[in-house]
This record gives sequence, C-alpha cells and structure tokens, in this order.
Amino acid sequence: MSILNLQVRWPPMNKILKISHLSKTYQSGFEALKDVNLKISKGEIFALLGQNGAGKTTLISIICGIINPSSGEVLVDGKDIIHHYREARSLIGLVPQELSTDAFETVWNTVTFSRGLYGKAPNPQFIEKILKELSLWDKRDNKIMTLSGGMKRRVMIAKALSHEPKILFLDEPTAGVDVSLRKDMWNVVKDLKASGTTIILTTHYIEEAEEMADRIGIIRKGELILVDEKLALMKKLGKKELILQLSLPLQCIPAALDIPGLILSQDKFEITYTFDSNSEQISIADLLQKLTEQGITFKDLHTKQSSLEEIFVNLVNAGVNTHEA
Repeated sequence: MSILNLQVRWPPMNKILKISHLSKTYQSGFEALKDVNLKISKGEIFALLGQNGAGKTTLISIICGIINPSSGEVLVDGKDIIHHYREARSLIGLVPQELSTDAFETVWNTVTFSRGLYGKAPNPQFIEKILKELSLWDKRDNKIMTLSGGMKRRVMIAKALSHEPKILFLDEPTAGVDVSLRKDMWNVVKDLKASGTTIILTTHYIEEAEEMADRIGIIRKGELILVDEKLALMKKLGKKELILQLSLPLQCIPAALDIPGLILSQDKFEITYTFDSNSEQISIADLLQKLTEQGITFKDLHTKQSSLEEIFVNLVNAGVNTHEA
C-alpha cells in the first residue's frame, strides 16, 4: 500500500496557502518579518532557504499558530489563522527541527495520541498505513528512546500526518541523519507530494531543495527576496561555463578574441568562457569559429552550470530583490 492512496489529489493551481503583507516585530524592536507575500499551490513542494536568523522559523511559527503576527493575513485553504484558528491549524502538520516526543512511549501509542489531539476519531487502519510507508511498522511496539535519530524523525513525520493534514511543514527534515537515510526521506517526501499533500520545507542542504522542490523561496533579513520555480531560477540566474582544453599552450588570448568572459588559465592549457544563457555575448558556434580562425585548436570541451547553492550564496550576499510570488 502506498502513501499515494492516503489522500486525494487536488488541482495543481489551487492555492492552499495565501500570505499577504505579513510582518512581525518583537517588543525589542527587532523586525523578524517585513511585508511577506506568498501563495503556495496545493500539492507542490516549496523550499524556503535562508541563513540562520533570516526569518524562516518565524514565518513557519506564525503560519502554524505558534506566535502571532504584528500585521498581515494568512489563509490556510481559505481559513484565517487568527479568526478560524482551530480549523486552520487542523489542516497543518508540523515536523519541528528539534526531536521532541515521549521517550518512554511506544511508536504506535504516540502517533495514535497525536491524532486524538486534533479531535479525530480513532482510525487504526490509517495509522498502520502511515507507519508502513515510513518503514516504522516493525518498530510500532518499540519505545521511542530505543530508536535511532533517523527513526525518531520518521516518527515525528508520522505524528504530523496522523490527523490527515493538507499541508506538511518540515523544518530541517534531514538534520542529523546520514546520507542514506536522507535519500530515503527524500523519497518519502516525494511520495507525499504525489498523494496531493503540500510540502513546505526549510533546509540547510541546498541539494535537498535542488532535488525535491518545485519552487524556491529565499528569505534574507525578514524579507522574501525571491520566489521562483527551481528550474526557471537556475536558468535565469545561473551562469554557464564553456571550458576548452587546448592542444597546445597559449601564451595569451589574441586581441581579436577580446570577448567578455573569456579567460586563459594560469597553466596556459585551458580557456574558460563564462556566460549567461539568456544574454551571451557571442554564440558558442561563433566562438569556436573565431578560435579556429586564430589557429587555436583544442582536444576537449565541456560545459558547467551554476548550482543552486552558488545562486543562493550570490543572491544572499548581493541582497538582490527579484521577488515573483
């Protein structure tokens, strides 16, 4: 039985979460969030990236009803988190970064208890499905204290899913787990997405966002400076490099090849052409033709594109604002 069968599918363009002009200022005067606007579709995986202290946890805490905003509005499937708190909160599952559960309780009991906290009628069949999909069924009678860190995190996800939420928040879901378990968790998240669950995750592992997310949001000093589809983001902001390995060393680049982004390596055996795929100064074919005209031959070539991590670092350092919610 697959998680795919646990929940119904929703049309991809329906907005499950709408955040409008959300701000949070603490009594100390610290502005944790500044006029955040964001819409998230049903069934998508949205990755929120930002440095420590950027506002990720504050944003999640407001949506989940843990702290109150200073201004703005948050609607969860049309339910206002302030005026319809109980209804809105019942639609949300939260897996916090810190592992906090009853160490002396069994896996089965702690997940079943979590469902009851939301006023849901007992449903042993549903709990069984969750535990099986999260590879916890064989551990159902184990006390939490006997589980590994990775297994405990799976229990936290099971608890968050126990009341059948429409949105699942994962705050650093693979923090402290090894590489193999991390990839297992990625597969779990992808299965949840396929079932129609909306996933919102924060992560320090850029490759996690690159692997799973449909869209990326970057938050810096309380401001959402960018929201875009992952592939579109990498295409628009990523730099490409064409690397040519020369047959013979070249003492300098000829004047006729005075092209921005063209650099000769220190060992004289490599030419690198760095360009933006949307606004390259010269086509690759034209560049190779010009090299041939100058009598420059090469034995190999390959291309390289900026990773999401490089884009993220550049954006945060530059403070660029290209927000497209």
